[in-house]
Amino acid sequence: MLAVRLDPQMEKELEQLAAATGRSKSYYVKEALAAYLEDRADYLLALAALERKEPRTSLADVRRELGLER
Repeated sequence: MLAVRLDPQMEKELEQLAAATGRSKSYYVKEALAAYLEDRADYLLALAALERKEPRTSLADVRRELGLER
């Protein structure tokens, strides 16, 4: 169990979202935390790759390789 204190505005927005969608506030808090943890892990992996000076590929090159050029 974990208790989280939210500022009043954030609490109000969360309550409105939960009411509008029929989902619980806990559902949205868990979803937000899962997204944050995934993003944080990706960031740390990217930072580690930069520190190891691994080769990089530009977005333009990836698009070209995948045939997604605009």
